[in-house]
Amino acid sequence: MHIRDVLAAGRVTSSFEFFPPRSAEAAETLYATIAELEPLAPSFVSVTYGAGGATRELTHALVERIGAETTLDAIPHLTCVGHSAGELEEIVGRYAAAGVSAVLALGGDPPRDQPDYDRGADAFRHAAQLVTFLREYRHPGEPRGFGVGVAGFPEGHPDTPNRLREMDYLKAKVDAGADYIVTQMFFDNRDFYDFRDRCLLAGITVPILAGIMPVASMSGLRRMAELAAGARFPAPLLRALARVEDDPEAVTSVGLHWATEQCRDLLDHNVRGLHFYTLNRSNATREIYRTLGLRNAAVWER
Repeated sequence: MHIRDVLAAGRVTSSFEFFPPRSAEAAETLYATIAELEPLAPSFVSVTYGAGGATRELTHALVERIGAETTLDAIPHLTCVGHSAGELEEIVGRYAAAGVSAVLALGGDPPRDQPDYDRGADAFRHAAQLVTFLREYRHPGEPRGFGVGVAGFPEGHPDTPNRLREMDYLKAKVDAGADYIVTQMFFDNRDFYDFRDRCLLAGITVPILAGIMPVASMSGLRRMAELAAGARFPAPLLRALARVEDDPEAVTSVGLHWATEQCRDLLDHNVRGLHFYTLNRSNATREIYRTLGLRNAAVWER
């Protein structure tokens, strides 16, 4: 189903994010996860893309396998960084041939091992330009062309400390033709509600899907802080984790409880969708569904 049909259906969407496996063992873990999550009937799943296109072939392979072997609709991420116009034509042509009907358009990060990376060879410098390219691409299998998602940052974009300018950039992506926004993970719902209100003030009315990632371990918490620069961890969450930091199972339980309460509150406040960052594991997402009484996405009502 085209993402525009999914969004127009009126139900709260659910979606799961995976990253491409880099080893045979990781692949087995991921495919077991997908098999466990498929019965939850998510609205779609997304597949990440490495900095500078580092996982380009792995992303392609995973998207194509999901499409061929499951009932799930896979939406690949695509970044501006590291791609000429010709490469982008080749990439989206391959997705079109595989029956993919939507892409998540991102600005992207330079490769970490190339601190002096030159953006001069990149076809686009900004995600809004990539959105325009995707919307104008002639998709032979889909008369409406690609559906397009973009990223939003409730806690602020790490590269744009000016929050007014940040909203201008987001509005530019939506004006270029983005169909929906999926947010970076956050841990305080007040940040999401404020972001949603500021979007409305800026004239942004496309659906905003809330990104949820349960804390699974103390080391995972520290990795989140490194990867999501600017991420805010509320004091009540940190206090609860500190009480049990020497008990890994209890840490996981605290993180899962916090994320479950986030989801409950978001659903109570008319969120348009929940996007789960699964880290290629299924337990946390399945437990959140079970605790909230959500059998699968088909029973979610706004």
